[in-house]
Amino acid sequence: MEENMKVREEVLQSVMGLSDKQLNQQVEVDKWTIMQVLDHLYLMERAIAHTISNLLAKGESKTVSDKPIEFTINRSTKVDAPPIVVPSKDFITLEEMKYKLAQSREAFTQVVNAADETLLEQRVYPHPVFGELSLKQWIPFVGLHEKRHLAQIEELKAKLV
Repeated sequence: MEENMKVREEVLQSVMGLSDKQLNQQVEVDKWTIMQVLDHLYLMERAIAHTISNLLAKGESKTVSDKPIEFTINRSTKVDAPPIVVPSKDFITLEEMKYKLAQSREAFTQVVNAADETLLEQRVYPHPVFGELSLKQWIPFVGLHEKRHLAQIEELKAKLV
């Protein structure tokens, strides 16, 4: 979780100083705005926290090998977001988004801190690219996923007018 906290701080630092208008500005056709990227991170973390919580409570045990989740940060392969984590097109202020991100991080941290380490290793949930991941691997995946999108945010910032 320490690495996840560090990456989240980098994400928030990267958008400091940008206006709400800039954050919601679409700089490329059919591409997300910076705010939509942030909304996607919120939706993803919230969904993962919810899934981990549910599977810890009533999931089946299964053994899977660790997957190379570090490849998450490689943006040369485009991955379409599952519908549940596709961001809103609504105008959102940075203050609103920071609040939502703080909420999702709090929920995620609570689930992880309360989790039984053995169950995290024994319960699995499928990832669209990596296949079945142990819940234990989903924890660092959150930070790697945010790191991937941090690079996207930096690219979008460079195109702002």
